[in-house]
Amino acid sequence: MDHPGTGPAEQAAALLTAAGMARMPARVMMALVGSPDEGYTAAELGDRLGVSAAAVSGAVRYLVSMRLIQRVSRPGDRRDRYDLVDHAWSGMITANAPMYAALAAAMDDIADDNADAPLSVARARDVADFLRYLAERMPRLADEWRAQRAADRG
Repeated sequence: MDHPGTGPAEQAAALLTAAGMARMPARVMMALVGSPDEGYTAAELGDRLGVSAAAVSGAVRYLVSMRLIQRVSRPGDRRDRYDLVDHAWSGMITANAPMYAALAAAMDDIADDNADAPLSVARARDVADFLRYLAERMPRLADEWRAQRAADRG
């Protein structure tokens, strides 16, 4: 097992953190990518990451609320275990589609309010067009990926 702060899971967590995810949820999520099939308990996550139970608890609550991880109950085991939700990654990406559409509408409003600055208007419209493209394509890309995976598995 890697020491806390090293290895591919920590490198991936650092990338998620750089992209805007809080550090501890990113670390917990990446630890769960490499979890055993039965998942990890909060204590096991703390040991693996070299952090306190309180740090893990807050990260787990956040990730469960975002529907990226789930509690998994095992018969005969009183402790909750945690694992990734199926399709967590594609869900995380496509969940932003409505936000992209709303942000595109806001960009259009900014352009409308700034009619006397043609360069600013053009920039805002360009960003709005890109965001609308993302809002439309991201869910379709996830659907295409799922269909391709199903076809590959035959």
